[in-house]
Amino acid sequence: MTDLPLLLAFVVAATILAITPGVDTAMVLRSAAVSGRRAAALAAAGIALGCLVWGAAVAIGLGALLRASELAYSVLKWAGAAYLLWQGGRLLLARRQPPVPGADDATAGSAAFRRGLLTNLLNPKVGVFYVTFLPQFVPAVANVAWHTFFLACLHVLLTLLWFAVLIAATVSLGRWLRQPRVIRWLDRLTGAVFVAFGIRLATATQA
Repeated sequence: MTDLPLLLAFVVAATILAITPGVDTAMVLRSAAVSGRRAAALAAAGIALGCLVWGAAVAIGLGALLRASELAYSVLKWAGAAYLLWQGGRLLLARRQPPVPGADDATAGSAAFRRGLLTNLLNPKVGVFYVTFLPQFVPAVANVAWHTFFLACLHVLLTLLWFAVLIAATVSLGRWLRQPRVIRWLDRLTGAVFVAFGIRLATATQA
């Protein structure tokens, strides 16, 4: 039986987490502005898949193993930090040409999807966060594994809804956002966000 007050409390908490600015938000906004709605949607899909993988891992107990293993946590932490720093450095140092509408849509979309997926898969903080956050909202009589994964799916759904709002908001600003000067500014801002979170991840300690 579903504990409705507990479920509503989770929805409120998960919504706040979804709309809190971070690497994922910056990635989706930049993809929408620079490469269009399709690339942004694929970036969001990659982010969602990465979160679902972590949700499934936590549901079957692998998240707890990650939290208990300092070696596994450290390996993922340094891989994730290196990836974020590499992506951030590329954006900060890139000399972009003005985009050609419709050009290389498939390439931009696949790159956005891959970036979203790897950014989440290589971040052990996502797994540890799910381990510590989701169990608080599992009713005492529920099947822990299934309900945990259900909550992870609900968090992903709320996140995708928020990303849809962000992507839609860029439509009316599309022409302005695709100006070379604005693109350079978005690249620098997104790169700075990636670098900041990469440093934060590299210096994070296991909870």
